[in-house]
Amino acid sequence: MRRVLILGGTAEARALAAELADVPSVHVVSSLAGRVTNPRLPVGEVRSGGFGGPDGLATWLAAERIDAVVDATHPFAAQMTASAAEASARTGVPLLVLRRPGWPQGPADTWQRVDSLEAAATRLAEAATARLAIAKPVEPTEGTTESAGPVRVFLTTGRRSLPVFTGLAGVWLLARSVDPPEPPVPPHVHVLLDRGPYTVEGELALIREHRLDVLVTKDSGGRLTAAKLVAARELGLPVIMVDRPPLPTGVRLVETVNAAALWAQG
Repeated sequence: MRRVLILGGTAEARALAAELADVPSVHVVSSLAGRVTNPRLPVGEVRSGGFGGPDGLATWLAAERIDAVVDATHPFAAQMTASAAEASARTGVPLLVLRRPGWPQGPADTWQRVDSLEAAATRLAEAATARLAIAKPVEPTEGTTESAGPVRVFLTTGRRSLPVFTGLAGVWLLARSVDPPEPPVPPHVHVLLDRGPYTVEGELALIREHRLDVLVTKDSGGRLTAAKLVAARELGLPVIMVDRPPLPTGVRLVETVNAAALWAQG
């Protein structure tokens, strides 16, 4: 019996577990980080919680006699992927990374690509400063000019990223996440708890209702949350797109569940 560990609570991880469940020669253990309340569970054996870094994962792989590891975590789970790569190198257990492709930018999209959440926050701060500058009168003696208001941001980068953006002056945030962020939540942040898949009609209505000016998101890829990009395109809304972190050197990568399933069977 070939024992395979699947890391991650993504849709791809669940699909891979379901596909391998029908293979008699393979036993799958799916590992979830345990950070999401009421996660969607894959079929088969499931463990929840961290391993304690690469040392703990290496020890667990040896103790459980794991023959192969598929890292199907979120494209931005860089720490888990680094731990998996290090544990694989230590133990000799083969590692494959399964990542869905990123979102392609179309000719009608207005995207600004940045390499980190901090860089995205800097872009928002610059936009807020520019708006405040436009709102100021040219000459004080001519009277005051009505304020243009804060930059209204649709933030979909996850609840753990919220502290990066909450200190920005002149910025109002609609922060959407599956689970609530850690309190306290500043008054200029409106938290929307929701889980995909989303529809284009729903995203259009949300953007219009909250009069949003810009979308900030991570290049997670996938169809479940792509509707916001279609809505932004239709409304001419600019998008600040955070690029994925690079993979560890030498890691093998596939982009489809079928390719990962074939590899996992040896």
